[in-house]
Amino acid sequence: MGYIFFENWANVWHMALMTVISFITLFILIRISGKRTLAKFNAFDFIVTVALGSVLAYMMLAQITFTEGVVVLLLIIGLQYLFARLSRASDTMDNVLNASPRLLFYKGRYLEDSMKKEAITENEIFAVIRKEGLAKIEDVLAVVIEPNGEISVIERNGTHEEHSALDNLKVPGKS
Repeated sequence: MGYIFFENWANVWHMALMTVISFITLFILIRISGKRTLAKFNAFDFIVTVALGSVLAYMMLAQITFTEGVVVLLLIIGLQYLFARLSRASDTMDNVLNASPRLLFYKGRYLEDSMKKEAITENEIFAVIRKEGLAKIEDVLAVVIEPNGEISVIERNGTHEEHSALDNLKVPGKS
């Protein structure tokens, strides 16, 4: 049976050194690649975050060489950058890679089909409205689940401007 708690100090120091080097390397690569790598805009960005963490763990535990780890980190960040560019350049790619925002509540009506698809309950909508500091449901024009999973509350303000934050959504009764 192998060592469970301790094998030798050389292995401990090796892991410590690999942790420091791997951590600093990932930090530098993320700083170079920009803020998008840190944001969780969509499912793809979430996958990038998980993959970066997994590779970092393998590097820290010396289960892959430092060079292999850096190559994989660069590939992950490069793919993320490529897909972000493709998404920006093509509406088709944007639709494939990114979820769309969806109305959950509009003008006093819960949109049951949308709520069902997004697995959101009325209680969760109430909680978000309260979090926004609104006491009356009548003060809410719309509640939207965003592509990153956050829920936004749009207040009624009595004015009808030409351009609305709801323009890219399927609004009931509006074609």
